[in-house]
Amino acid sequence: MNQTATSTLTDTSAAVLAQRDERGVLTLTMNRPGSFNALSEEMLEALQTELDKAAQDSGLRAVVLAAAGKAFCPGHDLKQMVSQPELAYYQKLFAQCSRMMLTIRKLSVPVIARVQGMATAAGCQLVAQCDLAVSVDTARFATSGIHYGLFCATPAVPLSRNIGTKQAMEMLLTGDFISAQEALARGLVNRVVPAAELDAAVESLVKSIVQKPHTAIAMGKAMFYQQAEIGIEAAYQLAGQTMACNMMDPAAQEGFLAFTEKREPSWKKA
Repeated sequence: MNQTATSTLTDTSAAVLAQRDERGVLTLTMNRPGSFNALSEEMLEALQTELDKAAQDSGLRAVVLAAAGKAFCPGHDLKQMVSQPELAYYQKLFAQCSRMMLTIRKLSVPVIARVQGMATAAGCQLVAQCDLAVSVDTARFATSGIHYGLFCATPAVPLSRNIGTKQAMEMLLTGDFISAQEALARGLVNRVVPAAELDAAVESLVKSIVQKPHTAIAMGKAMFYQQAEIGIEAAYQLAGQTMACNMMDPAAQEGFLAFTEKREPSWKKA
């Protein structure tokens, strides 16, 4: 991505490259193009490590999840999976993956998937788990486990929270690919652009997000996902309390005062 000066850059041989700019925008790049960035144990551990670090970064404003090479992610490392046909191993592997996915959701800042090539099975799950997603127009998406006799159960969790029930079931039961344009129409991704415009499209979202008060973004993200899991009355109670607390934040007070005074808000940089 095109960003301002970076403050950190991990070893270029690492499974995940971490690059943070002066705005507090962290780009995590899955760096195993030879395996199309499969979610091997190594990759899952590396992503978890970087996400845990991000959770402790008080100056963080956004995360971009990218991938090196031709593909975003094909899902789990199938060779690794078949090498250990033991229930305990599979339970541990899927728990490890679920923990990483939930860490994305629990981060206080938006996580944006930058997608090229294919995103299948747990790779499609990863796109669905991110708060926002920008894709090249040639990308393809699938929950393809059913082709090998495995229903993509864990990918179904965020997928069913992104797109309609019948559309999700069609993907899960057939394993067929959908195009980037279909993914956009169904709500799996936010924007679809030519490859040459991918970084600019991601940066457009990032720029808009970092201009907003961090407190409002953090409170809003947490409330949005929590309210979706509860009844409507409880959701309204949660939303009302969140908005009331948000209004007490100095940034919100300044924002509304600026509106009444017909000027731009003067927000402190977080």
